[in-house]
Amino acid sequence: MRIKNVVCSAGRTGFYFDDQRAIKKGAISDGAAYRGEPVTEGFTRVRQSGESISVMIILEDNQIAFGDCAAVQYSGAGGRDPLFLAKDFIPIIEKEIAPKLIGREITSFKGLSNLIEDIRIDNKKLHTAIRYGVTQALLDAVAKSNHCLMCQVISKEYDTTILDKIVPIFTQSGDSRYDNSDKMIIKEAQVMPHGLINNVDDKLGENGEKLEEYVKWLRDRIINLRENDSYNPIIHIDVYGTLGVAFGNDNYEKIVNYMDKLSQIANPFKLRIEGPVDVEDREKQMSALKEIRRLIDERNINVEIVADEWCNTLEDIKYFADNKAGHIIQIKTPDLGGINNIVEAVLYCKEKNIGAYQGGTCNETDRSAQVCAHIAMATGPDQILAKPGMGVDEGYMIVYNEMQRILALNKVIKN
Repeated sequence: MRIKNVVCSAGRTGFYFDDQRAIKKGAISDGAAYRGEPVTEGFTRVRQSGESISVMIILEDNQIAFGDCAAVQYSGAGGRDPLFLAKDFIPIIEKEIAPKLIGREITSFKGLSNLIEDIRIDNKKLHTAIRYGVTQALLDAVAKSNHCLMCQVISKEYDTTILDKIVPIFTQSGDSRYDNSDKMIIKEAQVMPHGLINNVDDKLGENGEKLEEYVKWLRDRIINLRENDSYNPIIHIDVYGTLGVAFGNDNYEKIVNYMDKLSQIANPFKLRIEGPVDVEDREKQMSALKEIRRLIDERNINVEIVADEWCNTLEDIKYFADNKAGHIIQIKTPDLGGINNIVEAVLYCKEKNIGAYQGGTCNETDRSAQVCAHIAMATGPDQILAKPGMGVDEGYMIVYNEMQRILALNKVIKN
């Protein structure tokens, strides 16, 4: 089977691009927008509409395979590629990628992904969002040419076993951390609520008191709203480095003491804290999370820390995993470029006995979420993000339903 054509269309994502640096510097929330001046290159507003590009590969038998290029909400921050705007990058796909694919025989997913990963423009790799979407489309093309599921292609090429149950789904609340938590409890999301604790004054509290109040409320709300006692979700809070801002990035003892207190408040539910510090440097970030984990483990505190910022590429993930910089590593899917890197990242974390959180961003699309569900079912991470959006219901539905389809179809479609 050969590729007959490559077609692109501009799209919207399930959320927005936010200038994280401007928010940390005090941009003021104003309804769904922010008031303040952007500080990250490429941004014209602190919050602007998320954009995507659908890449559609037309096969010689006129089947259509597709994937969506998308970038994270906080583009341009934490060592990531710059803001991804469709008008800037559709011409690159049409000029630099399409000619290399049209007429090409569809072989292995690995081989085609490596082709995309190896393309250089001015000695630079393609934007991560482009590699992300094009490789999704290529995985779909390989699956369609072989009349099988995308997860079956991954399972065959990477010698894995497709799961016989769905991966625990992590839902995120956005700023509606109270009302959206109710949705999560009703749907029995296995990991919740994210919380979006990205500001000390408004959300954490100068001494962490506001987050303490929220965790206490959440604990009680789960107990009072759940249908039965067997529902025991993991409480996973993303604090965006605000513990370091409030207590000092190198004041590890105070940070760990605070997390210990939070874990006791969260009891009987397990607590995870994502991004306790953000020191804006990969080496320093690794060292900080390594030391924080050591102190937690030494004191046998019932909390796990999740690495996120400055852990962007496959190389970064291996580096953090090798150094046990955190208990769990977020594999932020659009940041890795080609989705072949997501597969390898999950498998590497499992090999190193460190948690793998196959994440991503609210700023993705329904298609990228579906493809990520296939990756998760073929590789078995500890949790997968419900995406896109911050509304809970939509993202949870997309990821949950796709994994349930896989469970049903894998029994009757053989590769």
